[in-house]
Amino acid sequence: MKAYWITRCHVRNSDEYDEYIKLAGPAINKHGGTFLVRGGKQIELEGGPYERTVLVEFNSMQEAKLCYESSDYQEALRHSLNSSNRHVVLVEGVN
Repeated sequence: MKAYWITRCHVRNSDEYDEYIKLAGPAINKHGGTFLVRGGKQIELEGGPYERTVLVEFNSMQEAKLCYESSDYQEALRHSLNSSNRHVVLVEGVN
């Protein structure tokens, strides 16, 4: 069953966060993730303040979790933790 990695993000330090983006994309792709949404225009209806949303599709919840826990993604994550406030969740698809 497909799984989705959803990140809502408020960037505090764009230079440091750019390093995260540079490393995270290849790490996610390497582990089978497909970006469906990666930034772009959005309209905030509730919650926030998150000006950036990322949606990645994986073939399974296990693949998504293994990607998040991988050493290459964790290396990228170091650049995000001090440069942004994030809410990250893995969710299973309906079919």
